[in-house]
Amino acid sequence: QVQLVESGGGLVQAGGSLRLSCAASGRTFSNYAMGWFRQAPGQEREFVAAISWNFVSSSYADSVKGRFTISRDNAKNTVYLQMNSLKPEDTAVYYCAADRNYRSGILAGTPDNWGQGTQVTVSS
Repeated sequence: QVQLVESGGGLVQAGGSLRLSCAASGRTFSNYAMGWFRQAPGQEREFVAAISWNFVSSSYADSVKGRFTISRDNAKNTVYLQMNSLKPEDTAVYYCAADRNYRSGILAGTPDNWGQGTQVTVSS
């Protein structure tokens, strides 16, 4: 199991930026693909972004392409989500996820490990 702890959420005005962090522990971080998901009130959890263990592959939901950037620092066991040009519709609880499989785990939306989530609220 990998333990994941998100941080960096908060309240921001539309057009602003936030950077989320997710610190991992428990297993060898560099062996895991990482992803970010979000869940807005009354909606299902949805995929936001993913990055493979070796930095080679990354993927984004269409709704965040060009605005969000996922990155990782394997030396710090941390994955980041830089969010720019935020919109009110980006308001959600953001979850970090880890899985050994980039496609069948993270991209499929069925990772083995989840964080507890961090709230992001974008005001108009």
